Amino acid sequence: MSAIGTIASRELRAYFATPVAFVFIVIFLALSGWFTFYLGGFYERGQADLQPFFTFHPWLYLFLVPAISMRLWAEERKSGSIEMLMTLPVSIWDAVLGKFLAAWAFTAVALALTFPIWITVNYLGDPDNGVIVTAYLGSLLMAGAFLAIGSCISAANRNQVVAFIITVVICFLFLLSGFPLVLDFFAGAPQAIVDTIAGLSFLTHFNALSKGVIDLRDVVYFLLVITAWLYATSIVLEMKKAD
Repeated sequence: MSAIGTIASRELRAYFATPVAFVFIVIFLALSGWFTFYLGGFYERGQADLQPFFTFHPWLYLFLVPAISMRLWAEERKSGSIEMLMTLPVSIWDAVLGKFLAAWAFTAVALALTFPIWITVNYLGDPDNGVIVTAYLGSLLMAGAFLAIGSCISAANRNQVVAFIITVVICFLFLLSGFPLVLDFFAGAPQAIVDTIAGLSFLTHFNALSKGVIDLRDVVYFLLVITAWLYATSIVLEMKKAD
């Protein structure tokens, strides 16, 4: 097994070694169901699809995903175990990618456990399952982007609470960047700048995928965000290592 796989496997097992993982999953599933069937007006809409379910995913992730990512490196730095990790015969990039993949896999498990909602929709009607699969893919990619941002912030902080708050703020800005409220601040700027800022919004790219529209640009966007923030994580760790 490669170094990345070894680290990812160890980290993923560590998630389920404590009750925290199960508490997170229960909260995620409970909120997903509540948002879908009650706040999302599932029954009132009279339409068999999962649009209400996916509509609230960005806002669920805004608080739940940083709760996962805040411990990725902050805990290692606070306990001093990061020094031991850096002495192992693995590169910093291997460690960054391994820990990220473990957190992403854990999030994927939580997302996969929402399958009863999918089954319920199919029982009640005849939804377009192709759209639902695409929306799940978009949701997982967006969660990965949230985690990558959280990984970088966690690497820069010893305090998990501080890492959590900063990650929430940054992710919130990524969500809001496509809203008219934000774009109005750049009303006098060239249209290219306004379009670029709007294009940074997670919502812009996720909404397209959640409607079943597979645009390579949306997939590439999330992959680029993940790669950029993981690369930033490795730079931060290199700087901390040199201190």
